Amino acid sequence: MRQHVNPLSRFFQLPLELPPPQELFADPGLPVHLDIGCARGRFLLELAQQQPQVNHLGIEIRRPMVTAAEADRQQLGLGNLHYLFCNANISTSAWLQALAPGQLDLVSIQFPDPWFKKRHHKRRVLQPALLLAIAAALQPGKRLFLQSDILDVIEPMVAVTEASGCFKRPADDAKPWREGNPLPVPTERETYVLGQDLPVYRVLYERNETPLPSLEALEQRLEAADNPETSTHPSA
Repeated sequence: MRQHVNPLSRFFQLPLELPPPQELFADPGLPVHLDIGCARGRFLLELAQQQPQVNHLGIEIRRPMVTAAEADRQQLGLGNLHYLFCNANISTSAWLQALAPGQLDLVSIQFPDPWFKKRHHKRRVLQPALLLAIAAALQPGKRLFLQSDILDVIEPMVAVTEASGCFKRPADDAKPWREGNPLPVPTERETYVLGQDLPVYRVLYERNETPLPSLEALEQRLEAADNPETSTHPSA
């Protein structure tokens, strides 16, 4: 059962200064995989052991899960993995900007909490500002992977990503949804959903060479897409 927290509450709006890679990883120069909303972290715990050539960082807004995940990591002595507590939309932009050019190899957002009501849309994890921060940190060819078992969750993430113009789909990927997971380890949620013979909706993006739009321009594009008959904003 999902235990939601409200990311717009005052406590979660306080920015946290995240430690740089030099303080997180044994070899801070390795490529970085950032998993946003890592929950209990078991997916990353296994992936980090399979991919010692990559530094994996899981961030999660529920502090007890981060505490438990860090205890597991420390017990295994994994120097290429770390978990941090934070609100991704508040605290990750500066951390991403501080990475060495080309160091960010992959960002994954998997099975984020669903916020269905329109008044709760600002609680969704992939807000326009976060998408732009991710796009700014990813060099051309680097990847953004999204997946969910709920169409009403994945479709807004796809909408904001594609409205930015900064990403493309691999030419050989099935559309609208990728058939397989590009990562060698499934999340716990993914394993459960597939075990129930239910669909998982996946999209893999690669950063292209298109310059970032302004935050205002991206928000206007999304508004125009949501209100095509009433919006007077340009779509590009």
